[in-house]
Amino acid sequence: MSATDPSTSRFREVERKFDVDASAISPSFDGIAGVARVEQLPAQALAAVYFDTPGHDLAARRVTLRRRTGGPDAGWHLKLPAGTDTRTEVRAPLGPEIPDELLDVVRAIVRDRPLAPVAQIRTARSVVVLRDDHDEVLAEFCDDQVTASAEGDTEQCWREWEVELGCGDLELLDRLSNRLHDTGARPAGYGSKLARVLGAPPVAAHPTDRLHRALAEQIEQLLVWDRAVRADADDAIHQMRVTIRRIRSLLHGEEAAHAPLLDELQELGAVLGVARDAEVLAQRYQQALDELTPELVRGPVGERLVAGSLRRYQTGRRRSLAAMRSPRYFRLLDGLDDLVSAPAAERYATVDIAYRRLRKAVKAAKTAADRDAALHRIRKAAKRLRYAASAANKTKIAQRAKTIQTVLGDHQDSVVSRAHLLQQADAAAAAGEDTFTYGLLYAREVDLAARSRAALRPALRKLNRAVR
Repeated sequence: MSATDPSTSRFREVERKFDVDASAISPSFDGIAGVARVEQLPAQALAAVYFDTPGHDLAARRVTLRRRTGGPDAGWHLKLPAGTDTRTEVRAPLGPEIPDELLDVVRAIVRDRPLAPVAQIRTARSVVVLRDDHDEVLAEFCDDQVTASAEGDTEQCWREWEVELGCGDLELLDRLSNRLHDTGARPAGYGSKLARVLGAPPVAAHPTDRLHRALAEQIEQLLVWDRAVRADADDAIHQMRVTIRRIRSLLHGEEAAHAPLLDELQELGAVLGVARDAEVLAQRYQQALDELTPELVRGPVGERLVAGSLRRYQTGRRRSLAAMRSPRYFRLLDGLDDLVSAPAAERYATVDIAYRRLRKAVKAAKTAADRDAALHRIRKAAKRLRYAASAANKTKIAQRAKTIQTVLGDHQDSVVSRAHLLQQADAAAAAGEDTFTYGLLYAREVDLAARSRAALRPALRKLNRAVR
């Protein structure tokens, strides 16, 4: 899978590591179901220098960054956890300096802290390739003799085995693992060679307070979606905004104590929102135009509405990335880390507080001059209630609040879309284009908004019953 930057490449790596004695005899793979041919490759001499921050921030999150020479994949390698036995490896060509494109992937972890060598590992590797009937690589078995040292520490030596899947499946991986177990191999005590050299990273104290724990989980998710946004993954900007809103909701119990963080989170969400709003409009207009018969689509409507929104998305994404590479963003992440490491306190939003604020927003909407803005405030209050209820394991309240959020989310999307349609219809009219389709789409949005408002009252009643 190609990365966003053409000079990098991404691979999904599924492997298992095993500890073995120095005198262990390498296994035979004869008789393994599905394996048609076993090929012994020439021996490899690999040398790698691993980089991290002074506090080993990458290692603490099971991320490795190395510069490797020797072997067929010499270059810079960044490995990220991606599930059980699975990692995502991002590679860049060999050079003297850490490639910016790799550093950017983990920028939310390392921030503006310096990176320096933390370990050197040399490996004498023997490789056996297992192929199927079509000569495709099912898996590789590596027998590694390792010599390693952390910066300033004494040298360590050990032997380990590794099985990495090619086009084979997990059943094959299990069969190969069993074959290795039969020869005396043991599951490795560390997930990587670097982890063994550095030793286990310090384990952060797991928050015992439920809301504090929920906050820690959401901050960790923020780092996950940060990487996804940088990789331009589908729906990543939306999910990062959702995570920001959840963090803000959990902190809304005592705004004064967290005002600077809340302001920064709100600003970050607004920056991401430019790209997200454009993305939503592009999807919305494409779907609406696809539902119309061809004779109802008149003039270059798709170019103005869909293509124009996609261009605004790309502009918004570039601005988002600029914000996510700034010292201001790094200090926000530092502040969130400080919250997690601090003792739990009565500082998080509770369901009662969030529910009272929602009721207050509903009451204010009855006399509001700007009905659309008032409904949007109800929606935001419902989101906060949903996240607070989810953190408190109050599932029914969270579900009812989500219904209100969804109903009013459709309404708010309609508000934004109608304003954009009027703007684009004016531009089309000025250019002498047919504006019929803009009016048709506008009428559909008006109808959607009316249905959303009608659904609000019963949704509020169901929420009230759930709270009681």
